[in-house]
Amino acid sequence: MPNKNVNLSLQIVPINTQDAYPVIDEAIYAIQRSGVKHEVQPFATLMEGELSELWQAVLDAKAAALEAGAEELILNIQVHLKKDKDVALTEKTEKFR
Repeated sequence: MPNKNVNLSLQIVPINTQDAYPVIDEAIYAIQRSGVKHEVQPFATLMEGELSELWQAVLDAKAAALEAGAEELILNIQVHLKKDKDVALTEKTEKFR
């Protein structure tokens, strides 16, 4: 079966961190450097692409958050996939724009 595009939502929540925003910013920068299609939202970053590529972006974001000083993180991850079709972010939001 060929690889299909999926949607992934990632929210990184630093725990016991004085200033969470620099930690979150570094995680977002890591996603940007990964080159995956993404949209930064107020509570999560949405990504679209092949699942293995998106998992790597999640791992890179987690590593960047830890390197930025986080001692503890909660990662909230949601994945939407279909067996034989691509999933696009625009399918869900286009009618509201």
